Parts: sequence; structure tokens; C-alpha cells
Amino acid sequence: MAGKIPRNFIDDLLARTDIVELIDSKVGLKKAGKDYQACCPFHNEKSPSFTVSQDKQFYHCFGCGANGNAISFVMEYDKLEFVDAIEELASILNLDVPREQGSSNGPERTAEQKRSDYDLMLHSARFYQHQLKHHANSATVIDYVKGRGLSGETVKKFMIGYAPSEWEGLCLQLGRNKEQKEQLVELKLASEKTP
Repeated sequence: MAGKIPRNFIDDLLARTDIVELIDSKVGLKKAGKDYQACCPFHNEKSPSFTVSQDKQFYHCFGCGANGNAISFVMEYDKLEFVDAIEELASILNLDVPREQGSSNGPERTAEQKRSDYDLMLHSARFYQHQLKHHANSATVIDYVKGRGLSGETVKKFMIGYAPSEWEGLCLQLGRNKEQKEQLVELKLASEKTP
């Protein structure tokens, strides 16, 4: 399902979830003072170093360092992505996960706009690749890249380039008209201050 999950829903979900009940249903906790303990489900151990605090709604393992809230526990224990963990917790509480309509990037782009965006990003990558080989600083930059252990093959495969400090270079090369400059700004390849 598309759309961002509202932050207030995530906060409410955490407030409604009792981390002790959640973890106890999967691991089996024992009361230890005001907290609960178990052998850590994330690494092998003989004596319990995994602690769950009901007051703080937080878990921590003193053995491996695993820690977090109910969402991070479900992500780690069930090997789920963030959104899937939210949906899993919501399902346990019989809640529907709301989604925000639209996006911060404006209306959905057409296939033609997406193709144009892709082409512009590809041209941008090629511009930076060219800068890596032909800029006045290229010898220094290439030495730096080699010093990082990157081979020429890796640089080519991942289209690694060089963005010189002259920040307007890409816009001068690719932003030949107003529409292209606006597209560069939309794609966050240039700022609105670019000439």
C-alpha cells in the first residue's frame, strides 16, 4: 500500500503495545526485580543478559548490545522491514495502518516524466564521470580513489565520478533551458540558487 505511515500513528502504536507482553509471547520472560529477563533471542548465551523494562517500554541485551522498542524488537526477531513490523504490531492490536495521501514530492509523475528524469540523472552521472577523468584536479582525485582501494573497473561499474567545488558546473552543462533547470532542482541535483 502506498503512502507514508503518519508519525502520530506510530507513536500511538508504541503507546498501546506492552513490550513485556509482546516479547514474553515470543521469548518467555522471567520477573527480575522491576524488570524482566531472558536469554537473548539474538545471540547464544547460557545465562540471561536480555532485560525488558515495562516502565520504559524498552529492551536491552548486556551481552550483544541489542536494544530498542517494540518495533525494533519485531524487526529484529521476525526479520521484518520497518513498515512490515508496524503492520505486524497493528495486526496484533487489530488496528488498520493509516496512510498519508499524496507525497511531499508533489503529484505522481507520468511514465514520460520518469523517463526524462532517468535520462537527466544518467547524463548527470556521465558529467561527473567525465569530471573525474578531465577536471584540473583529476590526478589528485584519482589518487584519492585508488587510495580508497577502488579499482578502475569498480569506478566504471558503479559510475563513480567527481563533483568539483564549482557547484554550477552541472547546471551550466545540462540546464540549458528553464525547464531543464527546474527538473535539476526537482531531482535535487541543483539548488534554486544555481544560475
